[in-house]
Amino acid sequence: MSHSAWLFMSLIISMVVILFLILKVKLNAAISLVLGSILMGALSGVSLVETIDGINVGFGNMLKGMGLPIGFGIILGELVSRSGGAQIIASKIVKAFPKTKAIYAIGLAAFILAIPVYFDVTFVILIPIGIALMKEINKSIAHIVGAITIGAAAAHTMVPPTPAPLAAGEIFGFDTGIMIAFGTVFGLIGVFLVIFIYTKFLDKKTDFWNPETDESSAGVHIDAQEDNSITPPSFGFALLPIFVPIILILLNTVTGSAMGDAQPGIFLFLGDKTVALLAGAIVAYLIGVKCMGKEKAEKAATDSLSSAGIVFLITGAGGAFSNIITITGVSDAIADIVSGFAQNVFVVLILSYLVGLLIKQVTGSGTVSALTSMTIMSGVASAITLPPVFVAMACLSGTLFGATVNDSGFWIVTNISGLSIKGGIKTYTVSEMMESVFFLILLLLAAGGYMIIF
Repeated sequence: MSHSAWLFMSLIISMVVILFLILKVKLNAAISLVLGSILMGALSGVSLVETIDGINVGFGNMLKGMGLPIGFGIILGELVSRSGGAQIIASKIVKAFPKTKAIYAIGLAAFILAIPVYFDVTFVILIPIGIALMKEINKSIAHIVGAITIGAAAAHTMVPPTPAPLAAGEIFGFDTGIMIAFGTVFGLIGVFLVIFIYTKFLDKKTDFWNPETDESSAGVHIDAQEDNSITPPSFGFALLPIFVPIILILLNTVTGSAMGDAQPGIFLFLGDKTVALLAGAIVAYLIGVKCMGKEKAEKAATDSLSSAGIVFLITGAGGAFSNIITITGVSDAIADIVSGFAQNVFVVLILSYLVGLLIKQVTGSGTVSALTSMTIMSGVASAITLPPVFVAMACLSGTLFGATVNDSGFWIVTNISGLSIKGGIKTYTVSEMMESVFFLILLLLAAGGYMIIF
């Protein structure tokens, strides 16, 4: 067996061990990733001291570039939610669309909300609005749940500051603004077209959805009582914390591309993801103080970080695993193995997609599968003629496919909506599966266009 083949085999063995620890031993994903990194270093012939040093360096480097942006993003999202801004955004967008297009409005609202806030929060905010619209637009709960899932999953998977797409730039070495631009454009196209396909499918296949077997209860009651001490912001102010960091990052990307070395340093400073998300968090805090008072705004910001610890650990452990893949030479070995078809960009994109898909099936975690698949494919990205963002998005698209009972989002959607497991599969799983395949097709078409033009 050649050295490259053995290194690749070491990666496979380490991945199997990581998955075994997560699925069978029920060990924390971050701990499993670190143990898998140690094993891969040992199998690859790297000394234990060098391996643990590589783990520390990889963990530190990943959080050096991502720790503060993730933290500020979580604070921003919590403040937008607690101040009532998220509810205002959702309601205004839905009301702006005619009732015949309300399904698309729900999907768009989910996409916008899922940029700063967690998937589960987005779903909890939108499902009561969607259910209230059901009878008015003569659609089933499957239409509503599918639309929310499609919109929220697209933003959560493709658009920073969610950890996985935010990490793409760190792993592949491109600007965060590129990920925002590509993720937003591809995401919005995907949301509207996949909702169209999914709703048409439900409308034509009238026997696909059976309320008797697919709906199990009235769902989890969501306490909607209002806090009279909170005055929600206007629609424009509610959107401000979301768009401030996006605009700053994109401004840096655009001026950098247009001006090159002549780009003023102020754009580099303001467009840095840490500064941009800090600005967004400050704006969200100021709006939060105005809407609910200083004490509640401070509590919201503090409470938001209680859920951040595991995000930091998994992201940092992903960085550790990535660094071990680099120092052991595994990434170079993978590049050597696929060098025979590296000129075929379509094969590389499909392979990247399948790596993300397979890891998602066994781990159930979008973040773990995205970080791991992007790490594995990062060495291949430099060997093809496409910008690395294409490979990153192929990996991310794969992580959307086939999410079921080992995905926490599946249970959130199923329980809150009052669906059976069968109903959850027909909505959450099928809609994300359609979206995943559509993103791959869209990527392949975009790659073909890029090859023709450039």
